[in-house]
Amino acid sequence: MDSIKKAQIICETLSAKKAHDIVKLDVKEKTVLADYFIVASGRSAIQVKSLAEYAIEAIEKEGGEVIRKEGLDDGRWAVVDFGDVILHIFNDEMRLFYHLERLWSDENNTEKISE
Repeated sequence: MDSIKKAQIICETLSAKKAHDIVKLDVKEKTVLADYFIVASGRSAIQVKSLAEYAIEAIEKEGGEVIRKEGLDDGRWAVVDFGDVILHIFNDEMRLFYHLERLWSDENNTEKISE
């Protein structure tokens, strides 16, 4: 599965499961780490963990795999590495603190998926 398809599946899953402030960043030209970063927020520790698990399930259902996952137990910031797509799900406090969009976005590589 190519990276754009993975990113699309992840964004659709997060949106369907009521994540908020979903942003897809095309970082192909900025880093070798991944083609896309997806950043989203959950309103509670349980939702942060659940959103990550839903995204993992959706990608694995389509034959994709998880390379690494971190932070699911804590629920403040979950990171899931799907190889060419990296998913970051924050609670509101951690998202404001790290503000990954500020580091990686510009007017040409950012797509706002939801509020």
